Amino acid sequence: MTNTKIGLLFIASYLLGGIPTGYIIGRLKGIDIRQHGSGNPGTANVYRTLGKLPGILTFAADFLKGFIPAILAMHFFYAEGAAGFSKGHWWIPVTAGALAIAGHIWTVFLGFHGGKGVATAAGVFMALLPVPTAGAFVVFAIAVGITHHISVGSMSASVALPILCLFLTDAHQRPFTLLALAVCVLIFYTHIANIRRILKGAELSFKHRGSGSQGEKKNEN
Repeated sequence: MTNTKIGLLFIASYLLGGIPTGYIIGRLKGIDIRQHGSGNPGTANVYRTLGKLPGILTFAADFLKGFIPAILAMHFFYAEGAAGFSKGHWWIPVTAGALAIAGHIWTVFLGFHGGKGVATAAGVFMALLPVPTAGAFVVFAIAVGITHHISVGSMSASVALPILCLFLTDAHQRPFTLLALAVCVLIFYTHIANIRRILKGAELSFKHRGSGSQGEKKNEN
């Protein structure tokens, strides 16, 4: 029964992570967000295409897609005394969180083409490591404030998180730090196109508004 519960948690984590929030919000607004701006169904493209409120709603929902499975895993399978489990079962919340992030990036609901994983990863780590994650949010805000690029803020925060984890976590939380390091690499992977545009000076500011055309997909986040 326990193994069944863990298996169901993992399946639910991936499927919940895969709910295409930005796509759904776009449809409610009468558009296919994949046909506008960058074509990415993430927060940045929704914000630039549909406005502040849809962008905030997309971020909040994507954040919760990571937070919910991770916090459930922490509560039922990791905390001392929870269902007979101990802190030695770190692999359960780590796997649940990783699957939620993977579900967002490679969503089964959109042909395995989803977002870049930033908001969902933020939700996962807020459940696993709230203090370092809060610090990473500060780094994100500073980087975006200086550069006006959400992509730069996202990558900066992804680098800051594992570093902060080294100084702000206990030894038994080291597996979470390793997950943070792996996610950092993944975030850079999903931002390869952004990195190229940054190097060319062609990355759009988050202040840029307008749905654009499909042809702009090669030039936007």
